Amino acid sequence: MDLGSWIGLYRAMVRDLPTESETREILSPRRTRPGPGPAPPAGRALNKFIRELDEKFGRGAGALEPRWREIVGENLARVSRPQKLTKGRGGAGATLELRVAGPAALLVQHQSADIIARVNLFLGPGAVEKLRIAQGPVKPMALPAASTRGARRRIDPLDAQAEAELNQSVAKAPDALKAALSNLGRAVLSDAAKGKGPKR
Repeated sequence: MDLGSWIGLYRAMVRDLPTESETREILSPRRTRPGPGPAPPAGRALNKFIRELDEKFGRGAGALEPRWREIVGENLARVSRPQKLTKGRGGAGATLELRVAGPAALLVQHQSADIIARVNLFLGPGAVEKLRIAQGPVKPMALPAASTRGARRRIDPLDAQAEAELNQSVAKAPDALKAALSNLGRAVLSDAAKGKGPKR
């Protein structure tokens, strides 16, 4: 084939784009599917899955340990620790295994009904049905950090001359501020005398 034949063949194959009215006519019988809606929030999407996991495994002994002192009280928390929470067959209540310091096992066994009731308050009704006691050493629980909120620092009394100078320096202050300024000055001067604060 020569070049002229190729050009003729190409022109025969190429056709013009349809006009707007032709396009509407072509597309009118075809209905397109609506686009997908927005994705649901992650929490809602995972809710069913989390519920199934919670029913299957529930919160274990790891959830109990940080709050053990609150659940059973100071005395029992010193001698026992939650070790393992084993689910019962067919969704029945679980068995909680406690590690108990040797001689305290009898005390824990005696209070087992009370311990189960308290644990079920935390985990939910009927979560634990039985206790299993395993004797062994129990490491001491970390003590809660002592709060210094509202604690007042001890301020040593000043000698007579320093007290007189302090009273003279706040004498011209407004009445509403005199007591506060006197206390502040007393604390600063007391610290300076102990070597903790700036020297006068």
